[in-house]
Amino acid sequence: MAEIALKSLAHSYLATPGSPEDYAIREMTHVWQQGGAYALLGPSGCGKSTLLNIISGLLEPSSGEVLFDGQVVNALSPEHRNIAQVFQFPVVYDTMTVYDNLAFPLRNVGTSEDKVHERVLEVADVLELTPQLKRKAKNLSADEKQKVSMGRGLVRDDVSAILFDEPLTVIDPQLKWKLRRKLKEIHQRFNITMVYVTHDQLEASTFADKIAVMYEGQVVQFGTPRELFERPAHTFVGYFIGSPGMNLFDVRARDGEIVAGDTIIPLGRGIYDAVAKASSNNVKLGVRPEFVEVHVAPVEGGIEVTVDDIQDLGTYSILSLHLGDIALKARIDEDSPTPHNNAFIRFPDDRIGLYVDEFRVEIDHE
Repeated sequence: MAEIALKSLAHSYLATPGSPEDYAIREMTHVWQQGGAYALLGPSGCGKSTLLNIISGLLEPSSGEVLFDGQVVNALSPEHRNIAQVFQFPVVYDTMTVYDNLAFPLRNVGTSEDKVHERVLEVADVLELTPQLKRKAKNLSADEKQKVSMGRGLVRDDVSAILFDEPLTVIDPQLKWKLRRKLKEIHQRFNITMVYVTHDQLEASTFADKIAVMYEGQVVQFGTPRELFERPAHTFVGYFIGSPGMNLFDVRARDGEIVAGDTIIPLGRGIYDAVAKASSNNVKLGVRPEFVEVHVAPVEGGIEVTVDDIQDLGTYSILSLHLGDIALKARIDEDSPTPHNNAFIRFPDDRIGLYVDEFRVEIDHE
């Protein structure tokens, strides 16, 4: 196991990059602590797989350093970095049995057969592969092959880290939840540094203790699932995390009031002062649909909105609202009164996020 540090790391696939947009990975400094379970989360094209391949040694960065336990490993091959990597599609030897597939990484480094047998049985038991040990890999289903592929990464207990690159893509949806929980159990049992790349926020939250959210080649926030939900550090995190994502709308300060479009938004003095002090015209307020207060009758500090649609999801409903030209979402519980045609909403001060040039700024509520 190892602590993995990225120091001033950047990468471009162009020979002479001339702007930040030319970089697949923009300059970053980041640390994965030894023994941690991490997720690298973001949409397609944000740089997740590029970063993972740099860590593993499959790709050399344009600049900066990769360090394992403080030692620079830029010049080391994947083999010498002692990294196990599980890819999006299963990597198995079809002509070998499941047992021999799992044993191969151990035999490749000269492990004794007694140790090989012990370790293969242990990993097979964890992944529920014991009944398949004598079967040829070519006869397995896609999800069984991917479990073998994961087992090949887990079988060695001396690896620095295991890197997972969207490993559940080929897995039947009904089995995904089970395998995510299984990976979490494996991490807790073996205490191996694991980095899990995915575009699925549910996969990331189920597996990881901490999540690095990537956007346009940058890690825009690194935190627990709860931190990402409650205090998004960037508007993209607010939008990407949650279903539906955070409501974000442009605001400005005018005559002592916060205004969105032509509508006054009743909020506290601390939020007004922060909006008024912003040194940019790109100022947004963000509030989760879960935190929007919805009332069927006028309330003090409430704003009248139009109800466009009600999506009944059983235990809760998602309301599509319009505040002037601003589209909003709100979530209400099944036992809450459901408004029709129009409603009155409030934004709790302590649930509001203020974003200047897309990044969250602190608000003094005193």
